[in-house]
Amino acid sequence: MIKVLANDKIDPQSAKELKEQGFDVNESHLDKEDLKKELKNYDAVIVRSATKLTKDILSTTVDDGKLKLIVRAGVGLDNIDKKFAEENNIAVKNTPSASINAVAELTVAHILALSRNLHQSNVTMRDGKWLKKEYQGSEIEGKTLGIIGFGRMGQAAGKKAHALGMKVVYTKRSGPVEGFEDFQFLTKEELLKTSDVITLHMPFNPEVGAVIGTAEFDLMKKGVLVINCARGGVLSEDALLNALDKGIVAGAALDVFEEEPLKTAKIMNHPKISLTPHIGASTEEAQGRIGGEIVKILSSYFKEV
Repeated sequence: MIKVLANDKIDPQSAKELKEQGFDVNESHLDKEDLKKELKNYDAVIVRSATKLTKDILSTTVDDGKLKLIVRAGVGLDNIDKKFAEENNIAVKNTPSASINAVAELTVAHILALSRNLHQSNVTMRDGKWLKKEYQGSEIEGKTLGIIGFGRMGQAAGKKAHALGMKVVYTKRSGPVEGFEDFQFLTKEELLKTSDVITLHMPFNPEVGAVIGTAEFDLMKKGVLVINCARGGVLSEDALLNALDKGIVAGAALDVFEEEPLKTAKIMNHPKISLTPHIGASTEEAQGRIGGEIVKILSSYFKEV
């Protein structure tokens, strides 16, 4: 029987389907030390963002282990040492399409929250303050949304923002994308200078580091809003704090952070930052789609081997 460790939980219906197909599924969560001891006993492991499958953990499965497959229930693979895994004949798969709509909707929700000061008023009203005059916001219709990283996530966010009346511009290293003639392709520098709202939608590359740092913030329009629902490392939190203090950035919304769970007090307590705890894919619908993709991946992989 093929043993599967769902270390960060999966959709209950998908777990049921795997068990019905004959997989032995363990839904217990193992911490780092227990993973070092036990991971070698499993044929496959399913993780979300919480579990970090680093080289020191994966190396315990190489000599006498049976691990053949890692499935990331989501998009980003920065919590997995993919290079080491594949060098040791451990396949790495993810579910890149399943959470697109959920992340795009959260992006738009954060844009609206910042534009209308929802993140601030929700807190101050609970403190008994009625700050009606202080919370004059702005409408997003007619504003320019700049999307950095125009893959499937960026495209979905752009479509939703455009439907709400925003002008959408984007930048992508490979150039303009066919089928999006209503949107304008710009260089990164042009986008930074002209956008009223900027949202990031790309994976984190540790060799590149942050794509938005001090130099990029210095190019932005004063009063810009910045959204990051991608990966924490693509935006420098120190540079963001500096840009907020200088008045370049009027507000920021972060769903992802350089260190998770978030521990940086200056980020956590800044009144101009709207925070969510990495919930981009945390909808009932997205988790169901992710679970369905996991079932397909496991069934297909072990049918072939």
